Amino acid sequence: MALLENMRIFVRVVELGSLSAAGRNLRMSPAMVSHRIQQLEAHLGVRLLNRTTRQLQATETGLDYYQSCLEVLEAVERAHSGIAAGSGVPSGSIRVTAPLGFGRRVLAPLVPDFCAAHPLVELRLRLSDHLLDLLREAVDVAVRMAVLKDSSFVVRKIADVRRVLVASPAYLSAHGRPAKPSDLSAHNCLLLRFPGTQQYQWTLLDGGEPVKAPVSGRFDADDGDVLTGWALDGRGVALKPLWEVADHIRSGALVPLLPDHPPEPITLAVLYPHRALVPAKVRAFADHMIPHIRASLTSLSPDALI
Repeated sequence: MALLENMRIFVRVVELGSLSAAGRNLRMSPAMVSHRIQQLEAHLGVRLLNRTTRQLQATETGLDYYQSCLEVLEAVERAHSGIAAGSGVPSGSIRVTAPLGFGRRVLAPLVPDFCAAHPLVELRLRLSDHLLDLLREAVDVAVRMAVLKDSSFVVRKIADVRRVLVASPAYLSAHGRPAKPSDLSAHNCLLLRFPGTQQYQWTLLDGGEPVKAPVSGRFDADDGDVLTGWALDGRGVALKPLWEVADHIRSGALVPLLPDHPPEPITLAVLYPHRALVPAKVRAFADHMIPHIRASLTSLSPDALI
């Protein structure tokens, strides 16, 4: 088992490109990661990695061994998945990623019940509004809220999420209320952006047909809750999932805009890598969470709001 664990650590080091990044991913210190790699090199009698003060690269032998490790670890996972599926008892650690606001408000409260129902499963929850690379980050399951494209992942749809444009009464008093999508170009739009990405337009619906509305603004952030806070402070117009701002709409702190041109809905879904045998823990997570998430969203965003 120690050899298999050292192989897993080596794979993460190669994929993430550094000992410290692999350590953060595996919840180990860089020193421990280095020690385990040294153990593996001593066991094999070869150098797997070339290390300098600035970079780390796999040797030619290391790259060949990396491919062999992937095959071995995949075979082990298939074997474990087959046993788990046959026994019907989910077990092991499961890494789950989800958007920040959704994870805090909807998913995290459901985790204790899931773990109580599956006592042999350890759940590691990673919340980020960035779309993490499931394979590179060794994520087992992603809950995504996005316009999903075709991929090699298994996609289990949870719901279509309604979205709404909102601004505070103070902002509208000072800057006026947009009457049509093109009016947004004259407003300070609060944009969700990440390094390497830009958002220059919002997709709204006109008679059910999508139309592109150019947008710009002086503020942007990579955290959706920050945008909500700015909107509440009267800083601009935000595009938000209805469930995130429903309480603020009820209280009058935020006002829905352009009801005849609502934003295009986005899909909320559970994604996991396609495998011939889906691990029992992954299937159990999806089966447990999907109906509970649907119920939570229904209670958070009733149709009567807008």
